[in-house]
Order: sequence, then structure tokens, then C-alpha cells
Amino acid sequence: MPKNYIKKILEARVYDVARETPIDHARLLSARLDNNVLLKREDLQPVFSFKLRGAYNKMYSLTDEERARGVICASAGNHAQGLALAARHMDVKATIVMPRTTPKIKVDGVRSHQAKVLLIGDTFDEAAAHAQKLVAEKGLVYVHPYDDPEVIAGQGTIGVEIMRQHPDPIDAIFVPVGGGGLLAGIAAYVKYVRPEVKIIGVEPEDAACLQAAMAKGRRVTLPQVGLFADGVAVATIGKEPFRIIRQLVDEVITASTDEMCAAIKDIFEDTRSIAEPAGALALAGLKKYVANGGVTGQTLIAIASGANTNFDRLRYISERTEIGEKREAVLSVMIPERPGSFKRFCSAMGKRGITEFNYRYAEGGEAHIFVGLQIAEGSEDRAEVVAALQAKGYPVVDLTDNEMAKLHIRHMVGGPAPASITDELVYRVEFPERPGALLNFLTHLGQRWNISMFHYRNHGAAYGRVLLGLQAKASERREIEAVLDSIHYRYSEETANPAYEIYLS
Repeated sequence: MPKNYIKKILEARVYDVARETPIDHARLLSARLDNNVLLKREDLQPVFSFKLRGAYNKMYSLTDEERARGVICASAGNHAQGLALAARHMDVKATIVMPRTTPKIKVDGVRSHQAKVLLIGDTFDEAAAHAQKLVAEKGLVYVHPYDDPEVIAGQGTIGVEIMRQHPDPIDAIFVPVGGGGLLAGIAAYVKYVRPEVKIIGVEPEDAACLQAAMAKGRRVTLPQVGLFADGVAVATIGKEPFRIIRQLVDEVITASTDEMCAAIKDIFEDTRSIAEPAGALALAGLKKYVANGGVTGQTLIAIASGANTNFDRLRYISERTEIGEKREAVLSVMIPERPGSFKRFCSAMGKRGITEFNYRYAEGGEAHIFVGLQIAEGSEDRAEVVAALQAKGYPVVDLTDNEMAKLHIRHMVGGPAPASITDELVYRVEFPERPGALLNFLTHLGQRWNISMFHYRNHGAAYGRVLLGLQAKASERREIEAVLDSIHYRYSEETANPAYEIYLS
């Protein structure tokens, strides 16, 4: 066990700028889950995130000569704001390199602390490379967001507070994982003081670098990571955090985008605060742990780690919440194209609430409707709904877990392509939300292939999402994907997606 961290954590200097945050009882969620659910409210820090602790502790450990040189970091958000505030408090010049895709709320937050902001590149890697260039050229001191013993020790003070604030038995503490600094710091202290307490890391399903490393027994680099929970979108777990985590952490759980959205709603309903996706990640993992293990009567603590989210994202989050709670089923149902079909279908639903209903007249005697239905929490009721509809003669395709259907199809109108559109290939593409990105995308593709379908919707995130149809033969697939590879936009082919085949092909 890395006992050397205990002294470092106990001596960590964080309270010059950070505050001791409360542990709040999630009353509504506790009753629903039949467990004592508690939230450690790190979203209440001055920069609305725990990152301030590690950044300040690292700053305090620097020599006078190092502080005189100035500090620098690459960050898309919370670490940047923490370092900027710490530097202002200590009267140290700070340079923060952020991707151009960083949400304005986070850029403005950094600038409000008088730090110099450089917007470089579209990705964190590009920003980080420029930061390292400035370190070499100007001798600035780089403050890493998680792979540093002083940063880990600063985050570990959260564990000290939890042990002091809740001396009664604790069954498990759930901690969000990006680079691993927070998880390593909390685990190092809690496992030393109360080794019986389970420490469980929680990652997004599409950025599970720790789970991959634990399976391999060594650090691995994911080929790509999801961006919804930008605060934990890390491709490789930190070297020093992993050394600690692999010895002390009991389990690693992953959560989906929909499950994080549901957890954001849970936090709001119990606290009236709005967590960012990474800030609700630990609670999403807690809920999954309870559901998968049939856990009851335990005391479970989740770290509510941050609340820096764009207001624009709330529309998207609210749309996905009911699916995340498994209280909505999204179905494609075929009904006869004749008078009275709607009424008969609604009668088949009984008193079940309809959350969405999309329909367009179709020739040929049959119509596909895209429908959202309220269901009891859990997947069993969803299966029963599908079976009941099929028993009444309705062909049904369950689209509840179909990402393309939820992101695009439900918002699109116009129906299937006309007969003149043949040999269509369909892709989902992500591109950076910045001026010129869409034009760059269309310049590379639109001049070579006819665009037969296009859907884009701004979700207030760093990356935009497009559903794209191109008039192209299957033999041209490699050529298209070579172009997409050349402009470094993430993509996946969706030509065989059943939602596309039903509604748009």
C-alpha cells in the first residue's frame, strides 16, 4: 500500500482557496433505491469542481524560482479554472492552453481569474503539444491535471473529509475516473484509515481507459474516446494514479451517456443543482452497482465532482434522461395506412403514456411510426410492451439502444429517399464545434459526392454530430473513409442501421 501518500495528503495545502464541502443526503434517491445514498458536493467549490484542490497543492509545492517562471497547463475546463484561481491567489503568472472547441463558459471562467488563455487546435492533444512547446521555449512550469503526486495528494483531501464527516459505517465510495488522480488520492487515504470501505471507480463506457488497463494489467491507450463527459474524456490512465489504483481499488464500473443524463436529473431533484456529465458519473455508477447486485440497506457515497456545463446542453440531457432511467422505450411500429389506425394503435397501448409520436403519410398500404412510450423502470416492462404489440399483430423494432435513432432519426422529417436516390452510403460523423469546421467538412466531401441526406443538431458540446447520406456505390466506401480519415473527424458507417432502413432508405 502506498503509505507515503498519507503524510502528503494530511499535509496538503488546499484550504487557502478550496472549501470543505458537505455530504448531502439524497433523500428521494435513497428512498427509490432502498439504500442510504450520500453525495459529496465538490460541485460547490469556488470553481464548481474538485480540481482546485490538486492544482493549488501543486502550486504551493513549487519553489520561489519555479513560481517566478510562471505556470502552464493544457486543459479543456475544470483543471484550467482551478489552476487559474490558484495562480491568481499566489500572484503567479498562468498560461492556459485550451482547444478551440472548449465551451465559452469554461474559457470565460479561466479568463475571469486573469490567466492568459491560448486557444490552440481542435483537440486536447493539440493543445497539450503546444503547452509542452512553450515549456521548452519559455521555461514555464507544467502543472499536470492528474499524473503528479502533489495533485493526487490535493485530491486526496476529499477522502480525509469524508472519513471525518461520516464516522458511521460506509459500504462503498464511488469516484469518477478520467486520468485517475481523484480516484488514486481518495483510495490512498480511505483504504489506509478504513480498509473495509469499497472504493469503486466509474468511467464512461466510451472512455473506459482504466477498465482496459485493469484487464491488461498495464496502461493502454484507447484509439478514441467519447466526448459527452468531457471532464473525464481521457485515452490513457495516468502512470502514477494507476500504480496506486491497481493496488487499492475494488472495482471499476462503466456508465452510458443515458445513465449519466439520468444521474444529472437525480442530483437536480435532490439538491436543485445541475451537475455536468462527469460530475454525475459517480452517481450513475452507484445506481448501476445497486441494480446489478440487488444491493439494499447500504450506505453509499458518490462524489458529485463538478457543475461546469453549458446551459445549451440541458436540452439534450433532458431528452436522454428518461431512457437513462429506463422509463422510456423508443420503438418503430408498422401500422396499416388506413383511417382509424392511429386510434387502434393508441387503444392497444391502453393507459400507457406516449412521450413522442412521429408519423408521415406513406404509400403502399403501411406506415412506420416512431414512438416513445412510458414504461416502468427496468428492461422487463420494455420487453413486455414489445411482446404485447407483436401479439396484436404490430411489427415492432426496438430502437431504445440505437444511438442513431436517438440522436438523429427522431428529429428528422421528409421520409424515405425518392426512387432517384440509389447507392446511398450513410455515416455518423463528429466534428469540432468551431467556425469553419462544417465548411471544411463539406468542402472535402460535398464536391466529390452528392449529399443526399444531412442532419445536424447543436447539443452545446465541444463536438457537433452529423448524420450524412452520400450518393456513392459500395465500391467507393474506402475512398470516402480515406477522406474522412484525412480530416481527422470521428465517424462510423450506419448504412445497415435498422432505423435508417425503416425511415430513410
